[in-house]
Amino acid sequence: MSCFQGVGGRVVSHGHDLSWEEYERSLKPHERPTMPGSPATPDHHWRRRIAYGATGFVVAMTGSLGNAAVQANLPNLQGSLGITPVEAAWLPVVFVMTNACMNLILVKFRQQYGLRLFTQIFLLAFLAISVAPLVFEDYVSTLAVRAVAGMAAAGLSSLGFLYIIQALPAQHRLKALMLGIGVSGLAPPLARVIMPDLLLIDDWRGFYVFELGMVLVCLAATFSLKLPPSQRMKVFEPLDFVTFALFAPGVALLSAVLGLGRIVWWFEAPWIGWALIGAIVLLTAAILIEFNRSNPLIDLRWLAGQDVARLILAILVVRIVLAEQNTGALGFLQAMGLGPDQLLGLFTVILIASAVGTVLIALLVNPLKAERPIAVALALIAVGAFLDSQATVLTRPVNLYLSQALLAFAAAIFIGPAMLIGLGNALRQGPKTFVSFIVVFSVGQNIGGLAGSALTGTVQVLREKFHSNQLAESMTLLDPQVVQRLQQLSGAYGRVITDPAQRDGVGLRLLGQQITQQANVLAYNDVSLMIAVIAAVAAVWMTFHYIRGQLAQQRQAAQPASPPPASLDAD
Repeated sequence: MSCFQGVGGRVVSHGHDLSWEEYERSLKPHERPTMPGSPATPDHHWRRRIAYGATGFVVAMTGSLGNAAVQANLPNLQGSLGITPVEAAWLPVVFVMTNACMNLILVKFRQQYGLRLFTQIFLLAFLAISVAPLVFEDYVSTLAVRAVAGMAAAGLSSLGFLYIIQALPAQHRLKALMLGIGVSGLAPPLARVIMPDLLLIDDWRGFYVFELGMVLVCLAATFSLKLPPSQRMKVFEPLDFVTFALFAPGVALLSAVLGLGRIVWWFEAPWIGWALIGAIVLLTAAILIEFNRSNPLIDLRWLAGQDVARLILAILVVRIVLAEQNTGALGFLQAMGLGPDQLLGLFTVILIASAVGTVLIALLVNPLKAERPIAVALALIAVGAFLDSQATVLTRPVNLYLSQALLAFAAAIFIGPAMLIGLGNALRQGPKTFVSFIVVFSVGQNIGGLAGSALTGTVQVLREKFHSNQLAESMTLLDPQVVQRLQQLSGAYGRVITDPAQRDGVGLRLLGQQITQQANVLAYNDVSLMIAVIAAVAAVWMTFHYIRGQLAQQRQAAQPASPPPASLDAD
């Protein structure tokens, strides 16, 4: 029997060579898994806990870093592949298309086939897609790799989370839960910090080699340090695959609409309308099937409950307003002509703020008051977005350190409590609702992020056109200040352009560029102000429900216990 020395000298079996019934009998009550498909949590030695934590961190980062790197350096990848902006926009979108709905079957896969097969399949799949870019460097192959990466990353994120849970003892299991959820949020800023140096090695091949090295480390770590066993049981039903066959393409089409709509523009590409119709038809069919099942894959009646529906709405709102960081502030700085090297300090600050928020919420979260951090996160987003709405053409990354740190901190303290509330509600209803919540949480995170980028990007384009027209209309050669500005702009070319008419034409073009730049600044300020208002309203809404819930609990606690019923026995 394979054993290790547990806490307090107790010898605990690894359990990989035992039947589940034999292994379960060796576990204490607090060491048993919460539900089928989740590993047991025995009392490991502290050195083994450190190994589990380190392995979980590397696995989670490996699953998230690739997509974060693509999003952070999309223009660079576009140039390397020689593709158009629309073709480049498909690369992160196909990742979301496959990643968003994979949890619909992943949880049940673990429950029926076990953690070992789950680990082997997704790590070997990720190994294959890490090697592929080093061999195939054309656009179609890269697109296929990003699609497969979305599926594999969903498995690696779950696997990393399960490893991190093993890193802390039972009394600190909630802290491990918060850390496991928050680790993936460190990937976007980390990718922006390390990518400039990796691209200097051999362009994108440098990053692909780095990612391949991380996958090999994950393989070595997970094969030498296996997760404790989990209970296996038959959970798949034939209708599960029918639902998935409808739900997955429906979510994929919706992702394509949200991810590409603002780039090809909503009313100019006919396929946007057809894709939206297809998404509605497919998702409606999946809902009708699930609604009439006795054992649904997605429990729609539970999801329609007041508390769960409010949580789902809060997740979507937070994901939408957090788009201000990527589409708003980052888009503004890129519009001002700043490159990745000049943004290194800003994303270092964002990375530190994200890490601090993750650790702090793990230390301080209270499961009985988990709605409070969500309200605080929304308030911080409102403050940060309002600060960003005061930008000018002279604003540089150092001027955004405070506002972006607030947004990164808010994102870190939101995700854990939101997951905690949903898991608590799901587990109170039984394991069947667990799959429903995980699916909705994953889809809400992915679709909410795309919806946020679509909203902020669309508003920015519309407001830029509005401000450009307003500024252009106010420019007239009858205004002495406009004439003076034209003379200044054209005078800079007086030594190289001797023709006065050509020189005036250059001055007009330069003035037009400045008008466009000012219009972009005003448009991004409008986007930030809109996000600040939405976040502030949502913060008030969440605070109201939190206070109302606390008052209801106090009233319930203050009510005297009801007297025992009178005896019915005759005298």
